[in-house]
Amino acid sequence: MSAPNGTQRAPEAAEAGPALLRAVFRRHAAGVAVITAHGHGRPAGFTATSLASVAAEPPLVSFNIATTSSVWPVVAEAEHVGVHILGEHQRELAATFARPGADRFAPPTRWRRGPHGVPVLEDVLAWTVCGVVARVPTGDHRVVLAEVVAGDSSGTGRPLLYHAGRYNALREGTVPS
Repeated sequence: MSAPNGTQRAPEAAEAGPALLRAVFRRHAAGVAVITAHGHGRPAGFTATSLASVAAEPPLVSFNIATTSSVWPVVAEAEHVGVHILGEHQRELAATFARPGADRFAPPTRWRRGPHGVPVLEDVLAWTVCGVVARVPTGDHRVVLAEVVAGDSSGTGRPLLYHAGRYNALREGTVPS
């Protein structure tokens, strides 16, 4: 629709709330990560698309977790967490760690105990173990800030993406050589 001066008029704004936030972020492509921790006598983990690099010095990352998540009690007490960058071949792994009630560490999930006892997933593009620095209350979530203390970036393949409510892969020609 054009305004009287020939410019495009902005569409009417939707009412702010959870539905608008979800609708807007369905249009945002995000990398897929799995966050792991060990606590309460068991490994725990969840799929996250909120992973961000925060600082290089010291090396800090952040991710968000809902306080209603079954994994939150473990993350709330963990001194260290694992951060795993998934490849496009790991859609099912991402779905397993996103599925409520799933036995996320049962076969076919391949993992080992890594530095500081953190569960480290096998065959990922990259992983880090991070010391938790802070858990910042943010609505019904916590933003977890963590400092990288160990890791490996030698995995091969292309990253798994999440967009429009489903897992996707990069198309040919979208990655600079």
